[in-house]
Amino acid sequence: MSCCGLAGQPAGLRLAEVLRLGLAVASPKLPTHHWKILSALLVCRTPALGGHRYSCQQCGRSHFVPHSCRNRHCPLCQGQAAHQWLERQQSVLLPVPYFHLVFTLPHVLNPLIQQNQRALYNLLFAAASQTLLQFGQNRFAAQLGLTAVLHTWSQTLLDHYHLHCIVTGGGLTADGSRWVSTSAQYLFAVRALSKVFRAKFCCGLQQLHAAQQLKFHGQLSTLAQPDAFARFLRQAARPKWVVYSKRPFAGPQQVLAYLSRYTHRVAISPRRLLALNQQNQTVTFAWKDYADGARHKTMTLAAKEFLRRFCLHLLPKAFVKIRHFGFLSNQQQKIKIAQARTLLKPRTQLEATQGSHPIQLCAAQPTTPPGRVCPHCGSDRLWLIEIVPGIGRRSAIVPTLDSS
Repeated sequence: MSCCGLAGQPAGLRLAEVLRLGLAVASPKLPTHHWKILSALLVCRTPALGGHRYSCQQCGRSHFVPHSCRNRHCPLCQGQAAHQWLERQQSVLLPVPYFHLVFTLPHVLNPLIQQNQRALYNLLFAAASQTLLQFGQNRFAAQLGLTAVLHTWSQTLLDHYHLHCIVTGGGLTADGSRWVSTSAQYLFAVRALSKVFRAKFCCGLQQLHAAQQLKFHGQLSTLAQPDAFARFLRQAARPKWVVYSKRPFAGPQQVLAYLSRYTHRVAISPRRLLALNQQNQTVTFAWKDYADGARHKTMTLAAKEFLRRFCLHLLPKAFVKIRHFGFLSNQQQKIKIAQARTLLKPRTQLEATQGSHPIQLCAAQPTTPPGRVCPHCGSDRLWLIEIVPGIGRRSAIVPTLDSS
């Protein structure tokens, strides 16, 4: 497909086109908050939001750059948000190994999670972080630092709830007087992690049910009864829960590269959208089948079904999906990072005197987006000649935007 003709608009099939077709053939029952998100995505980088008009000093031609919606569910807007977030994270990186662990919830819990997203997302963060911090305290007598990122989707846009955790290869003792290092290749046994994680999550579910903080609608209505919920919980706890440990990062540079891909990712990126068939009302997208050796495949869905799957991954209003724990928590971060740097400084100095290369704490790639350039000649010599107001959001679903 060709570009829409406005500077700043990426070429190719846009998510808004697919969502607009899905909404044209279906009228899903969604919370008001979800309608506001869809409204924002439909008008992102269109004249409906206004924009800036620039004149190029080199070629003399002008072009229009539309405003973005800045919604965190919009794939067009998350690039800049990721850059800004990464710039802030560089200040807390340490010259130590980092580990990547993934905590996954069994699919039998999916219907319950869909009806209790905020409560069970919070429980997932709590169970995973408490498990890692407890293991760190028991094995190393130290407080680890970790960053957790919530993902709710599979490659085919179905619900697949899991938490990506980036864990420091070491931690601080309680009094902050020593840094305790872990092995550079191994952190914890994943089988032991999965058992404790399962126990903590199921215990949390029981507490939420006892406090009547869970909702049960439709086919789940019988779970409001304690006996039925207890049976459901035993069914969920019966299989092994999955905690996956990926290869350790080589250092902070690799951590930044990873985080830049995962922290602000949405359920599907525009590059995966391949074709939209208006006549058949279908959309084709690319996906990776990890059960088949990570082979690249394509899938075609009805636009209505694509819309349904996409809406599964709209987060609750103001929900924080990136969280820090241990000595990286917001309350301790500034003091603890300073202590860790002081304790790690002699080690990096020793490595330098022995001829090794200490890890640099800056990203390998620049974290600022490229400057705006003229789409006609490529020059960056631009004059702002006009701020164009929005023409209204009549094409949107609701008149207000959600910038959560």
